[in-house]
Amino acid sequence: MAELTDYLATLDEPERSLLDGIRVRALELAPDATEGVSYGMPALRYRDRPLLSVRAAATHLSVFPFSAAVVEAVAPELDGYSLSKGTIRFTADRPLPPQVLTRIIALRREEIDAAR
Repeated sequence: MAELTDYLATLDEPERSLLDGIRVRALELAPDATEGVSYGMPALRYRDRPLLSVRAAATHLSVFPFSAAVVEAVAPELDGYSLSKGTIRFTADRPLPPQVLTRIIALRREEIDAAR
């Protein structure tokens, strides 16, 4: 099944393209990732662990790296963004900086690899 791809197809532009770009970047950095469900959300899974999920809400977009440590590690680079323990919120007008997105994915992938 293509849970994340199917979810993204339900979104309007520009949210669809923006969140799909995150999915594509994650697959570039973790080509073995597969689509599935984690914590009730369509997500990419890597080595049977949740890697990343994205969601669109009425007022913002979110990326979920399934790791408070990853959010904490990139927090200094996200001044002005809304952060919580496991979520980074942004908008289509103010997307995540590409270098930060790359770090989020790489850090989560490394975290999963280290746990094996």
